[in-house]
Amino acid sequence: MSIFSRLTDIINANINSLLEKAEDPEKIIRLMVQEMEDTLVEIRSAAAKCIADRKEQRRYADFLEREQQEWGKRAELAVRQGREDLARAALAEKQALADESDKTEHETKLLDQQLEKFNSDITQLQGKLSDAKARQRSIVIRHKTASSQLAARKHIHDDKIDEMLFRFETAERRIDRAEAEGEALDMGRRKGLADEIAGLEDDERVEDALEALKSKVNEVNEADQAEKENDDE
Repeated sequence: MSIFSRLTDIINANINSLLEKAEDPEKIIRLMVQEMEDTLVEIRSAAAKCIADRKEQRRYADFLEREQQEWGKRAELAVRQGREDLARAALAEKQALADESDKTEHETKLLDQQLEKFNSDITQLQGKLSDAKARQRSIVIRHKTASSQLAARKHIHDDKIDEMLFRFETAERRIDRAEAEGEALDMGRRKGLADEIAGLEDDERVEDALEALKSKVNEVNEADQAEKENDDE
């Protein structure tokens, strides 16, 4: 199983658990970011161990190379001394070391491939982590805004508010009735002196306006008449 497959399984399992508990999206995205950060630490740790193993393998490969050269020299010495039995044994040791060297080289190549995979995984995960953190900030803002709007709408549709508005309307109706009763009491009563004088002032203003309008109309008629006479001539 790859690192990302394991990470996906962990995140999905935790998200499903949170959804079942009806947890908020901020907690979900925070969990995803935490899982990515933990996985990134895990990959880096594995990569560090792989680097250490590769260094150890290379040191071992250098040792095997030196040992092969030594056994080669011993085989040559044995041949010069006419000891083919010793030369044969030395060459056998050299061959065993060569086989071990080939095995070590293969293992080193596997470690190199694993390091390349770790490097690719780290690069991808860092990109995904940066994207997740950017989305986290956006989701937090959106969630807070949505929560505020939801709270406001709940208050708007709250029965207590409807009850207060009903009481307010009831108070307005009571005031309307009181004002109407006051106006009804004034009906049929003789106007006072001040009220009569104010009425005269209003009549006078109306008469002035009427005279001004009549004068304007007469001026227009006279102008039309004069223009007609000019046309007849």
